[in-house]
Amino acid sequence: MRAKKKLKKVHIAIVGGGAAGMMAAITAARQGARVTVLERQDRVGKKILATGNGRCNLTNVNCSIDNFRGADLYFVRMVLNQFPATKTLEFFNALGVCTQVEDEGRVFPLTGQASTVLDVLRFETERLGVAIRVQANIENISRQGYSFILRWPEGEEQADRVVVTTGGKAAPHLGGNESGIEVLKKMGHTVVPIFPALVPLKVNPHFGSKLKGVKVIAGALLDISGKPAVKEEGEILFTEYGLSGPPILQLSRIANRGRLEDQPVFLVLDLFPFWSAEQLMSNLDQRFSFWPETALDVALIGLIHKRLMPIILHEAKIAEPRKLVSQVSQEERIRIATVLKHWTFEVTGSLSWKEAQVMAGGVCTRDFSAQTLESHLVKGLFAAGEVLDVIGDSGGFNLQWAWSSGYVAGLHSAQT
Repeated sequence: MRAKKKLKKVHIAIVGGGAAGMMAAITAARQGARVTVLERQDRVGKKILATGNGRCNLTNVNCSIDNFRGADLYFVRMVLNQFPATKTLEFFNALGVCTQVEDEGRVFPLTGQASTVLDVLRFETERLGVAIRVQANIENISRQGYSFILRWPEGEEQADRVVVTTGGKAAPHLGGNESGIEVLKKMGHTVVPIFPALVPLKVNPHFGSKLKGVKVIAGALLDISGKPAVKEEGEILFTEYGLSGPPILQLSRIANRGRLEDQPVFLVLDLFPFWSAEQLMSNLDQRFSFWPETALDVALIGLIHKRLMPIILHEAKIAEPRKLVSQVSQEERIRIATVLKHWTFEVTGSLSWKEAQVMAGGVCTRDFSAQTLESHLVKGLFAAGEVLDVIGDSGGFNLQWAWSSGYVAGLHSAQT
C-alpha cells in the first residue's frame, strides 16, 4: 500500500519583526504555515519595548473607527472588525498577560512592563516553530515563478508568500526607516507622502528656557489657512522649542500635513477652556475691584501660572506689569482676557522623526484588499501595520492597528 504523500507547508516570509510582524507570524503559524521572520535589527520588537513610556499601551477598550485617520476609513473598519480590541485582550490573556484599564480606556499589562508583551510574543513564536532571522535588511522582493525571492546584502530567502510589516520612519533609533515603503514602491505600489505624527510642534513665538517645563490645562485649536480645523483639550507642556503634551501630539498630524501643503498653520491656546470669555472678564473685573492699589502682576497671582504672567502681559502689550490695578484701562483688561482665551502661535514645524511616535502617510491602502490585506497588484504579497497609510490617535490605537492588521495579513496569507 502506497504511503500518502505529505503536503508541503506554505512558507510565509514576514518582513519586519515589530508588533504587526509578530502578530502576523503567530497567526500564520497557528494556521499551519511555515513562517520566517526577517528583521533588520539585531533583535525583534524594539519599538514594542518603547511604547507607553516603557509600559506598552497595548490597546484601548474604547477603540472605534473614530480613532483612526487615513484616505479610506472603510478599509480600516474592515480590518478592525476582524480583530477588534476585545480579541486583542483575549489573545494576550491567553498568553498569560494580565491587563489593567487606565484613564481614557488605555490598556497596560499589569506588570507595568512592555517587556512582558514582547516576551510572550517571543515565547509563542518559539513554541510554534517560527524562524527568526535578524540583521536581514530586505532591499528587494521579486517573483520567481510561483515563489518570492527576498534579498539583502548578506543573503536571501525564498518564500511562497510575503507579508511586509516593516513599520514607518518614526523612531529611527529603534529601527524606524522607509525600507518597506521603498520595497513596495519598487513593486508598483503608490506611496502617500509621509511626515512625522504624534510629535511635539515648533511654534513662533517660542520662549526658550523662560517657559520650559510649564504645564497648563488648556484648549488647543488648530487654524489652517484662516479656518478652524480641529480642537483638542488637556495638559499642554511649554518647551524650549514650542509646545508638547497630548493635545499637541494629537493635532500634529493635521498641522504637519497643512505645512506639507504650504498652508499657513496657527495654534490658538485657550488657557481657560472651562470659562467663557464673559466669565473670564467678570473674574478679572471682580479681582481688580478687590485690589485697586495692588500691582497688576501681583493681582493676577492665583489666576495665572507665575512663570506665564510676564509673558501674558507682554503679549497683551502691557508695558508696565508693576503698575497699580487702578491704572489698568478697560482696553488693557480686554487685551489680557483676549490673550488668555486666544493666545495665537504660528506653527513653524515639528520635532524630527526621532521624537515622532508614528508616521503619517505610507503605502496607499487602495492597492490592498480590505478583507485580506493582499496586494491587488502582486498576488501572494500582503502588508500590515504602520507601513500602510493608516494612523491612530494616541492612547493605544496604533498598536491596536498593528495587532489587527497583523492578524488579518497572517490569517489570509496562510489560507490563500
